[in-house]
Amino acid sequence: MQEVLSAISDFVWGPFLLIPLLLLTGLYLTIVLRGLQFHKLFYALWLALIRRKEVGGVGDITHYQALSTALAATVGVGNIAGVATAIHLGGPGAVFWMWVTGLVGMATKYSEAFLGVRFRRTDAKGEQSGGPMFYLTYGVGGRFGAILGVLFAVFGAIAAFGIGNMVQSNSVADAVNSQWGVPMWLTGVIITVLAAIVILGGIKSIGAVTSAFVPVMIVLYIIGAMWIIIANVGNLPGALALIFTDAFTGTAATGGFAGAGILLAIRYGVARGIFSNESGLGTGGIAAAAAKTNEPVRQALVSMTQTFIDTLVVVSMTGLAIVVTGAWTSGEDGAPLTTMAFSHGLPGQWGGIVVTIGLVFFAFSTLLGWAYYGERCMDRLFGRVAVVPYRLLFIALIFVGTVLELQTVWTFSDIMNGLMALPNLIGLLILSGLIVRETRAYFDRPDWEKVPEVDPR
Repeated sequence: MQEVLSAISDFVWGPFLLIPLLLLTGLYLTIVLRGLQFHKLFYALWLALIRRKEVGGVGDITHYQALSTALAATVGVGNIAGVATAIHLGGPGAVFWMWVTGLVGMATKYSEAFLGVRFRRTDAKGEQSGGPMFYLTYGVGGRFGAILGVLFAVFGAIAAFGIGNMVQSNSVADAVNSQWGVPMWLTGVIITVLAAIVILGGIKSIGAVTSAFVPVMIVLYIIGAMWIIIANVGNLPGALALIFTDAFTGTAATGGFAGAGILLAIRYGVARGIFSNESGLGTGGIAAAAAKTNEPVRQALVSMTQTFIDTLVVVSMTGLAIVVTGAWTSGEDGAPLTTMAFSHGLPGQWGGIVVTIGLVFFAFSTLLGWAYYGERCMDRLFGRVAVVPYRLLFIALIFVGTVLELQTVWTFSDIMNGLMALPNLIGLLILSGLIVRETRAYFDRPDWEKVPEVDPR
């Protein structure tokens, strides 16, 4: 089964299907939106991190809580183990392609979030529900759109058990066991109980929890990585040069690194970049749809900062720490490679502790975000009656993931990610005209920068 799944994953994430489609879609949206992610970035960050909410908007959680939920789902194992794996398999040049994926992915994330709010609906419980399963069905329309919407919902509900559940809990249990010798089953019990308390409370509970601890965990991790980079600042120019040159030439074998060609750098840089920031998967539209807003453009600007923070900030910190310390030549892979890099730069046992704690919080937050994504897909497929059973199954599999060998689950997650992205990217291309028209109309308004401070009702 592993061999079959690996072959499917190689095809889906190969050079002839998803990678060019993801990059070209992001590049196309960047062009037609006139590089919006660059000239509106500071305004978007102000909306997301300082303004934080829109008074009187329709929705379940604030701008900031919607952003925190999306960050919770994306800032996970991919930012620690995924970056290390990309460098291990593709060389330092993979970091460059992760940056490219993030830069064009901001336009993709903007478009997903715009459509998520634009085509959202109110569910049977009165909560806002949106995402690709809605904008494919109602935006693309017809039988084709309905089929795309159902396919996304099916793939999303299944993928949540892999990328958003068992992979995360297994990584936490393994890291805690390696660092402190805690039995994996005991870690499984603890995180299962904690996750259940939050997940069973729904999006308002998830939004409240993630908005409180997600910023803290990101800032602490960045401080640790910056310490390492500053301690090795003399190696920084060479590291940056290596990242840029190897992105186009490949990386020769050195030390324990076996060498990698340019295609491997592109493949693993893009694949792990998408695994980290999820631009193109469509999940950003699900989180955005829950936000209290009356303006799809405004929430889309907030949502695109998630890709910036995830990839251009957190991923960069991990990648630079690995390259400037020279740990990438060791032959290590995944979280142990990141731990080695941090151990080179932080005194005593602090390197391993920082990585382990970061991985625990990153992975736990991802569990919360993906639980919401999965239940929204199930609600779309079977109605509100399916939500609670789905939550209970999701919670149960958190524990299962901590006690199983998950190589097959990792591969299966890669495939599901790709299958989620395909209908979503098709929909984004079909609806790009609508996105551009309504975005330009919004910015043509003389008062577009004003955010309501008083409830108009």
